[in-house]
Amino acid sequence: MKALMIAVVGLLSCSLQVNAQQKQSGAIQFETRFDPAAAMEANGIKITPEMKDRLPESSKTDFELLFNATGASYTKVEETEDSNGGGRGGFRFGGISNRDYYYNFLDHKLTAVFDLSDTTYFLDGKLGQADVSMLGRGLIGQPVVEYIKSDEVKKIVGFDCHKVTIKTTSKRKIMEEEKEIVDETVLWYTKDLGFEFSPNPALWTEGAVLSIQSKAGSTLATSIEFRKVNAKDINLPKKGTVITSDAYKAKLEQMMKNRGRGNGQRRAGGN
Repeated sequence: MKALMIAVVGLLSCSLQVNAQQKQSGAIQFETRFDPAAAMEANGIKITPEMKDRLPESSKTDFELLFNATGASYTKVEETEDSNGGGRGGFRFGGISNRDYYYNFLDHKLTAVFDLSDTTYFLDGKLGQADVSMLGRGLIGQPVVEYIKSDEVKKIVGFDCHKVTIKTTSKRKIMEEEKEIVDETVLWYTKDLGFEFSPNPALWTEGAVLSIQSKAGSTLATSIEFRKVNAKDINLPKKGTVITSDAYKAKLEQMMKNRGRGNGQRRAGGN
C-alpha cells in the first residue's frame, strides 16, 4: 500500500512538472489595427475632408509571439509556417511597425530586425526606450512622460492584466507652427507569463504587455496556445548586419537629405 502511494505521488509530481514545462512555451496571436487619419490628428495635424478621402483606410495586421523559457520572437504573420506548424512572419521594412523583435530572456537582450536599402540590420534596444526612428519629425526637445497606474484588472486570453496609462506631452513644429501635443496610451500587462515583453518595446512598464490602446489604433492578444517552440524559431536570423543607434540615426538623416535633394531637383526641373 505504501509503495502504491509513493508511485501515485511520483506520477502526480511528474505530471505537474510536465504541465509546468509545457506552459513555459507557446504562441500568442496579436491583432493590430491602425488608423492613419486618427494618427495624424493625434499628432496635431488638422485633417480636412478632402485629405481624409485620400488617406488609406484603417488596416488590420496579425502578429505572433513565439516564446519558450529562454526567449521569444514577435513577427508579422505571413503565409509561411514555423517548424511546428504555426504561422510565421518574415516581412521586414525600415518602418516602426514592420520590424521583427527577438528577445533573449537569459541575457535580458532585445534586438530589432528590419530591412533598409536591401540590407537586413540588427539593432539592439531596451524595453521602455524608443529608438531614433520613433522620434517623430518636428519634435522640439524631449517629451515629458508620466506613468499612471490603476487598480483596474481585466482578463486577456485568460490572464489577469493590470492597467497603466502613459501620458506624453511633447512640443512639435507643424506647418511652421509650434504646438503642444498631449497623448495617452493605455497598456494592459500581466506578470503571470513569467517574462517581460511588449508588442511595441517603447511602450512598456513591466511584465508582458497584451494590449496597447491609443488614439491611432490598438494591439490586442487574441489567443494563446501552449505548445513546444523550437529554438530556431526564436533565434535571430543567420544573416544580418549589426548597427548601432548612432549609425542608424546617421543613416536615416542621410536618407532624408538625399530625399530632399531629389525633391528639389524635381521641382527645379519642373520650372
